[in-house]
Amino acid sequence: MNIVVCIKQVPDAKTVRFDTEKGTLVREGVEAVINPFDFHALEAGLQMRDTYGGKVTVLTMGPLQAENALREAVSLGADKGILLSDRAFAGADTLATTYTLAMAIKKLGPVDLVLCGKQAIDGDTAQVGPGLAVRLGLPHVTCVNALSVLDDGKTLHIRRINEDGYDILELEMPALLTVLASLNTPRLPSLKGKMRAGKVDIPVWDAGELGAEPGRIGLAGSATRVISTSVPTFKARREILEGSAEEQVKALVFRFKEAGFLNA
Repeated sequence: MNIVVCIKQVPDAKTVRFDTEKGTLVREGVEAVINPFDFHALEAGLQMRDTYGGKVTVLTMGPLQAENALREAVSLGADKGILLSDRAFAGADTLATTYTLAMAIKKLGPVDLVLCGKQAIDGDTAQVGPGLAVRLGLPHVTCVNALSVLDDGKTLHIRRINEDGYDILELEMPALLTVLASLNTPRLPSLKGKMRAGKVDIPVWDAGELGAEPGRIGLAGSATRVISTSVPTFKARREILEGSAEEQVKALVFRFKEAGFLNA
């Protein structure tokens, strides 16, 4: 089984700061980590490979330091990591990102399964998985939290979480899935894995190597334009209502009406 896992290196949400004057995230000095949802996509791929055989290739698009994310993926058990890096990729929105990832996957050759995390914690759009499926012409299912392969070896048995509960689906490979954190518990790296990750070659593919059209990558290929970004502010005050229970209820109802939450 030929499995591709797409991961993203993102700023650590615990240490990220916001420049209120410029309206941008301060990335300098902020630790970069693998997007949390992507660990679960990788674990799903590793479990599928361990059970049914094959290989797991991990892709990421980003600056050269994103190589660290790929080495971490290798330490966890991935067979290969490939970095998509080029100044021309900078400023890509989800439209340009899915085009670039699709070009890389097509270059790899036929794949049975593409796995992505549900969404990245920095952009939070959840658009890359479905958009990539469209680019590759693959059927896809989002928000997967249970996964197995039927006896025919080519049909996936899937549980997908929705707003009302869950769906049980069957999907024939090749296919693309986006996964939830509830799908599995990611493994820890082994000493052998860490040693291998330190030595493994990480190929870097640029726009030329992908044969990408200049007008479809990076900022040039992006339909999204960010006008401004700001931190939400909250104006809240706390008030302790005193008196009997009946008096407190009356006071609360009065305040709800005053605030426009209830009709007078």
